[in-house]
Amino acid sequence: MIRVISVAALTLLLILVLYLPAAHPPERFLAQIRAEHALNVAFWGEHSALHILERALAMNTAAASASPVPSSSQAPSADRMGQAVAKEMERVNQRFFGNPYFRSIDALLLLACFRLSCQLDWLPAQTCLLLAIVIDGLMVRVLRSKEFKPHDPELFVLFASAFVLLACTSIVAFVVPLTIAPAAFAGLLPLEAFFISRAIANFHHRG
Repeated sequence: MIRVISVAALTLLLILVLYLPAAHPPERFLAQIRAEHALNVAFWGEHSALHILERALAMNTAAASASPVPSSSQAPSADRMGQAVAKEMERVNQRFFGNPYFRSIDALLLLACFRLSCQLDWLPAQTCLLLAIVIDGLMVRVLRSKEFKPHDPELFVLFASAFVLLACTSIVAFVVPLTIAPAAFAGLLPLEAFFISRAIANFHHRG
């Protein structure tokens, strides 16, 4: 059951992520970043908002540097024939990857990096809470086994499936060009940790 839900959710996620760049121009994603940056300035303050934006740009630069697309600047020096081939390949790459769809993909990736950076700003304040939630699930699992109480496989499937769906939904939320309030990121990780904790608590314990 969990495998079916995981495969279906990941398939729908892939279809949606590939569809969004075709449905929206790159300017739409960039405008969304500017709008949410203004919200971050109002919520966190200008210094923290700029830190979030700088971290997002650094993450996007790191992701772009890992691109497998070759460029003429990365090509080793060679004779005139080799340089001509390298320049022609560069022109082909520009024609292929410079179209509006791939520019929208780049803008979508930048939006995802920006929202991930917003999420990471909540992590230091929530670390202890997340650990407490997960440890609670581990303790409940151990105590049930010591008290010979049965674990509920239906609840395990329910919470594990809920975690998979929430994880896929959060990825979609990171790339959809709709405004997300800064405070909305506060509840995502605790909710995911709760689903993991309940799945662990209802997983069969041996020993």
